[in-house]
Amino acid sequence: MDVIDYVPSRDQYAYTFGGAAPVMRIKPGAVLRLWSDDAFGGALRTVDDLSSAKVDLRFVNPQTGPFYVEGAEPGDTLALHLVALEPARDWGVSAAIPFFGGMTGTDRTVTLQEPLPDTTWIYELDRDRRTVAFAARHSDHRIELPLEPMLGTVGVAPAGGEVRSALVPERFGGNMDTPEMRAGSTVFLGVNVEGALFSVGDGHYRQGEGEACGTAVEGAMTTTLIVELIKGGAPGWPRIESDSHWMAIGSSRPMEDSWRIGNAELVHWVGQLCGLHPMDAYQLCSQIAQAPIANVVDANYSVVVKAAKDLLPAADAFGGIHAQLRARARSLAPTP
Repeated sequence: MDVIDYVPSRDQYAYTFGGAAPVMRIKPGAVLRLWSDDAFGGALRTVDDLSSAKVDLRFVNPQTGPFYVEGAEPGDTLALHLVALEPARDWGVSAAIPFFGGMTGTDRTVTLQEPLPDTTWIYELDRDRRTVAFAARHSDHRIELPLEPMLGTVGVAPAGGEVRSALVPERFGGNMDTPEMRAGSTVFLGVNVEGALFSVGDGHYRQGEGEACGTAVEGAMTTTLIVELIKGGAPGWPRIESDSHWMAIGSSRPMEDSWRIGNAELVHWVGQLCGLHPMDAYQLCSQIAQAPIANVVDANYSVVVKAAKDLLPAADAFGGIHAQLRARARSLAPTP
């Protein structure tokens, strides 16, 4: 299977979903191997590099793309299967940014307190052991953590000609920051414009649920993915299928509205998959659904609502395309 490699130059980065010209036209079924920069565009490389001096928030979350998918029309479903995610550097970086994060005053949750200290942490990568090392800044503590690569941003151009910052998650996907966006997962996005115009980026070497301080272990990433197009059937909000779960993602504020969106999407999806009346699907999902917080720091908060497949009758979503893509992926990378 031919693989299309694409490494953008810095002047080819996109910082929005929508409003950017496509960097390439591809056909459904294409396999892409994409390099993406870290959320800071490589600006923070040592613990002495501070975000207040080095980072311009207008130019964060650089996107690789957008890619024009031939034949994609509004109302269709774009399926992106993540085959492999591999760190493209031997270090990752995280930071506490003044007036940004889940446990500090922000421009939306305003307090009279001073900002938390502007601080940078560098995580060294051990490829052989598949770990990243947390090194405390205020003591000698060092803790090896498992490497768990994921993408913070996956999305298509929004509807209505909108241009949205790559910091924002919404119906179109975007900066959802869920650890579920990992190798082996298939994400389903509703197409809003001709060509879909999808982009990916914001690689994380690992992240806790919620991304509490506002940044994960941010790192450049090489992502191998398979692109497929399903005519019609566009989901209202992003959906993910893994080998073990059906998932829906809501992004809004307040957070309970994100949770409601994800629950509504999952109820409808489970009802469709299992042939259940909406009220029965609602009751069933109330007893089996889990709702991990993806992020509580972005312009919109994201909540994943998911149901384990082994608790439900066997079913195929979107014609069973996830299983088909998993089979194709085995020729490209080891099964996660």
